[in-house]
Amino acid sequence: MYRNHILFSIDDSSLKAGVKDVENIFKSELAKLNLLDEVNVLETGTLGFFGKGVCAKVYPENVIYANIKPADIPELISEHFLKGRILKRLVLQSKNTSQIDLNYSKRIVLEHSGIIDPENIDEYLGVGGYEAWEKALTSMSQDAIIKEVKDSGLRGRGGAGFPTGLKWSFTAPLKAPQKYFVINADEGEPGTYKDRLIMEGDPHKLLEGIMISSYAIGATKAYIYVRGEYKLSIERLNKAIKQAKEYGLIGKNIFDSGFDLEIGIKVGAGAYVCGEETALIESLEGNRGNPRVKPPFPGVEGVWQKPTVVNNVETIANIPSIIKNGAKWYSEFGTDEVNGTKVYTIMGDVEVPGLCEVDMGTTLREIIDNYGGGMKEGKKFKAALVGGAAGVFLPEKLLDAKMDYNSLKEYSAVLGSGAILVMDESADIVEMLGSILKFFKHESCGKCSPCPRGNEILNKIIKKIIAGKGKEEDLDTMINVAEAMAKTSLCALGQSPIMPIKTAINNFREEFLAKNKSKK
Repeated sequence: MYRNHILFSIDDSSLKAGVKDVENIFKSELAKLNLLDEVNVLETGTLGFFGKGVCAKVYPENVIYANIKPADIPELISEHFLKGRILKRLVLQSKNTSQIDLNYSKRIVLEHSGIIDPENIDEYLGVGGYEAWEKALTSMSQDAIIKEVKDSGLRGRGGAGFPTGLKWSFTAPLKAPQKYFVINADEGEPGTYKDRLIMEGDPHKLLEGIMISSYAIGATKAYIYVRGEYKLSIERLNKAIKQAKEYGLIGKNIFDSGFDLEIGIKVGAGAYVCGEETALIESLEGNRGNPRVKPPFPGVEGVWQKPTVVNNVETIANIPSIIKNGAKWYSEFGTDEVNGTKVYTIMGDVEVPGLCEVDMGTTLREIIDNYGGGMKEGKKFKAALVGGAAGVFLPEKLLDAKMDYNSLKEYSAVLGSGAILVMDESADIVEMLGSILKFFKHESCGKCSPCPRGNEILNKIIKKIIAGKGKEEDLDTMINVAEAMAKTSLCALGQSPIMPIKTAINNFREEFLAKNKSKK
């Protein structure tokens, strides 16, 4: 019986910080003191904090240590595991809070991340994993599953916010020799990495969601389209798929139901445009990742012209909990109008950049203060870019805006992909917009003319403004060009610049005008 458990956070960020070396030295020091029978050393997924080096969580004290260096280990073991005293200098905290909020009771997607070993299927089974898959396949019809998802109110978490159950209902009735279910894990939106952390922290939960979703629409083949940079995600997903096959959870005649399912991984090349579902499908087929003309929509003609449903990672990671606990349970999270939770990545000028999962409708202020540790160095909040490059600039007056689809619509804003880039009073909004427009220009695939031509014009104008040679009418020209692109571009890439442009100009117009004056 162990008296302590220490869980080292293993993710892409901590691996670069040398977590494996720290863990091995920690075990070695415990062995010297004959403590290996008393202190259990485990690995888990991300604890949700970045820029904090090697992090570990200790139970039963429920304390998180950060920036652990090899030289700290003798003192850490002596103080905490021999003398029973928390080593305060290594405790993760911010100037505004004694301990960053880690409320697992409010989590759905991340409920196991940071608690179980993501590479061990037995640990996932131990917390109730794959019970929803068994329930769905052995005691629910496909129509019943879709109805449960519809009743839950789950909407796509990739940015568009389309009702998930409704999307499935278009494809499920179609008669076809083959259907496909595809997970969009491309995640090319700058500043967005929530899906990577979900896959790294709990790959089996995503697989279980894929299994249920595939069965619901009648797809016997599923693909996870992952961007190539996500090395650890790919490794853990491959391991999870292998384990699921060994346990008979996927393959032929699963649970003697007569249903077959294969799950494969397609590694993408990192093109932003492949976040658009038809471009993703083209890439999955081995073609250049350019978007298709719609209709037909993927639900009717997708992968190899067969009916295909494409969903985001976070969206499908909700499915096991919905099927296991029911739509009514899911409706207890979020607001009366928008159910569930949302996973955010918090970056920029906050004390503790990282990851959080909160109820839909939680305010931007709460997210920054309770999960990001407040503004860095006590500086004043200026703006937040919500939703990545294709997102919106929210000013200080919207700090108390509720972060959900319906509430943000009142301010002509969107929830987007879940990235929150916080900027303090020193931030230059004009320069930030310039970086965004440069990114869009670089990523435009060129298949339709409004996008590349429009982005070329927008970049010329913003460069002129940054150089102090712009005019006030340039601001209206930028909005007009972006609006024309939104109406005529083939895919979301060309339709996206209007959001950051319009919100930057409308909320920070004086800053654009001052830029011109300051350079004259």
